[in-house]
Amino acid sequence: MPDIPSTMHAVLLTGHGGFEMLDYRTDVPVPSPGPGEVLINVTAAGVNNTDINTRIGWYSKKVTEGTNADATEGVDDDVDDDGSWGGTPLQFPRIQGADIAGRIVAVGEGIDERRVGERVLVRTMLENPTSDSPVASFCVGSESDGGFAQFAVIGAVHAFAIDCDLTDAELASFPCAWSTAENMLHRSSVGAGERVLITGASGGVGSAAVQLVKRRGAEVIAVASKAKWADVEPLGADQMLDRNDDVVAELGADSVDVVVDLVAGPNFPALLDVLKPGGRYVTSGAIGGPIVDLDVRTLYLKDLALLGGTYQPPEVFENLVGYIERGEVRPVVSATWPLDQIVEAQQAFLNKTFTGKLVLIPPPID
Repeated sequence: MPDIPSTMHAVLLTGHGGFEMLDYRTDVPVPSPGPGEVLINVTAAGVNNTDINTRIGWYSKKVTEGTNADATEGVDDDVDDDGSWGGTPLQFPRIQGADIAGRIVAVGEGIDERRVGERVLVRTMLENPTSDSPVASFCVGSESDGGFAQFAVIGAVHAFAIDCDLTDAELASFPCAWSTAENMLHRSSVGAGERVLITGASGGVGSAAVQLVKRRGAEVIAVASKAKWADVEPLGADQMLDRNDDVVAELGADSVDVVVDLVAGPNFPALLDVLKPGGRYVTSGAIGGPIVDLDVRTLYLKDLALLGGTYQPPEVFENLVGYIERGEVRPVVSATWPLDQIVEAQQAFLNKTFTGKLVLIPPPID
């Protein structure tokens, strides 16, 4: 293993706001692993909506627009008191980056030194149950430093050894988006033979959901712009709809078992209309806008279940690692960028002209 330097390249988020809040530095102290922790040399880190949402403070209840509305300049409201996804003040500076792929280069007290050299993938959503909330959790790159750096310290139990032939960039496309998608399917108990509608199907989470739903033996109806149909359909979509289509007119009312929604916004009512009586709606995003119209009569007269998916039980990520190692799913990486071009990468992310994931590559250790 190479020698561990005393300082590293990293992107510091210095506050809520626009791209000016992303400070690329070459003199950030390398963290040391404490008891039960490992130090990872980060070789690739994916770009996610949550990075941008956290930067601009979109999670604040003061914000009512979609995620792209203020993604360049940041929101106008004061969001310092509740701008993190957990609804609490974020601690600055923060190294973001929810996706981490790399190798363990040092271990803290209590961790087997034989783990040094392991190729690992890091679980993004970490359990932190309290007496008040058994589903309390925190996110790598939000409540703790993440992967937009050459090194990151992570609890050893959250660094999963992985054995596969994928590149580092391909591995880094999995943790956040794919665990989010798998968790939604876990929460909504998607099963073989069911009919599942997926919105935002060309994005990181949506394209993952297409493969994961198909893996479960269910029928996939994917919603994406027509320009991306050629990318999404080969992932396992049985039927494609344009994001501007009237889903009720295209599919018929009461025709879908599960809706996996990443968009919300003005089209939300139609998503409940296409659900069968007893159907399930599950969401982990609202890129089209977090405030929606809900006719409560639709909810209770059709006996629908509305589910949110943030907390992830341990088996979600454990299962995902197994799918990867067995080759049951394949990564969808559109492009990679050097870490010092994070602003350009986020601009490309916001343009939404790609399918799958964008990945940042930190510089190698000297």
